[in-house]
Amino acid sequence: MDGIDVALVRSDGLAKVEFGPTMAFDYPASFRRRIEAGLHQATSISHRDQRPGKTAELEQELTDRHAEAVLAFFKAHSLNADHIDLLGFHGQTVLHRPAEGLTVQLGDGAGLADATGIDAIYDFRAADMIVGGQGAPLVPVFHQAIAKASELDEPVCFVNIGGISNITYVDGNDLIAFDSGPGNALIDQWVQTKGGIPFDQGGRIASEGSILQSVADPYLSVPYFEKSGPKSLDRGDFKPLEPALAELSDGARTLAHVTAAAIYKSVDHLPKPPANWVLCGGGRLNQAIVADLIQLANPDNAKVILAEEAGLAGDMLEAQAFAYLAIRSQLGLPLTFPTTTGCNKATSGGVLASANRAVASG
Repeated sequence: MDGIDVALVRSDGLAKVEFGPTMAFDYPASFRRRIEAGLHQATSISHRDQRPGKTAELEQELTDRHAEAVLAFFKAHSLNADHIDLLGFHGQTVLHRPAEGLTVQLGDGAGLADATGIDAIYDFRAADMIVGGQGAPLVPVFHQAIAKASELDEPVCFVNIGGISNITYVDGNDLIAFDSGPGNALIDQWVQTKGGIPFDQGGRIASEGSILQSVADPYLSVPYFEKSGPKSLDRGDFKPLEPALAELSDGARTLAHVTAAAIYKSVDHLPKPPANWVLCGGGRLNQAIVADLIQLANPDNAKVILAEEAGLAGDMLEAQAFAYLAIRSQLGLPLTFPTTTGCNKATSGGVLASANRAVASG
């Protein structure tokens, strides 16, 4: 919910992936609050086309903001619509209930295509759910492509620490993925509620606190961690920490430990421990999470590195991934697999919205 990431990618949808420039566009605090309100309104959705409350207005503004970001990116890099074949538009997830086959991402793909003059691929998750998948995670096939291009020893495990953390395990042709547990969401909720601070930058608040095992244990003992993958989570599956249970820094430190310990619990459901853990997403900058994961992985003689140490753009991998997935969708290549989402068969996905290319070609 922080903002929009734009990334330029050239790929054949297979092993060839070239990265171009990237840009980030932060949402103003007022719009983040509107998204948070939209999350609450979305809990009443029972069919993915429903837009209760003000979620329809939110979807329109979200789409407009993405179009503005694309056009600003063009201006900054002397590009226009004629230079771009395709947009990959994930949208804002406001509801994800895999057990019900229900996932909702706000974002009007046709509106984005019309506003930019570029064909857009959107609604990436629904096709997977139709064939019995969890609808998440979608990025693993991208992780596999970049793992093959790297010099990292396998098995390699990519960890994306966003609101929820997810892992991708790559070892030869083995590709396994699932949501590992909480990411930044619990920490963000905690520091916002307890301290009026939007997030714990770099884990600075956590660095002043101590781990409260009595608080961590209930989070780490939920049945979810005993389940083998594929499996996925919604942001609301782990309840916020009650304000009375800790002071600010101890709560932040404890929740950072929960994130790291939940990630490491993934090893229980993998063929063998990874040789390398590559940390991506905003949570890789939380030093408390990283320190705990290094300590947990040490008995396996595993390396824990940030995406940048592997030559990757840690803040931009998700945006790059959906550009790559849009290409695969256009080519009819699978996005998800039985070992990544639990779908019945390897499945493509995404919906194509064609554009009037005259709109933004000047």
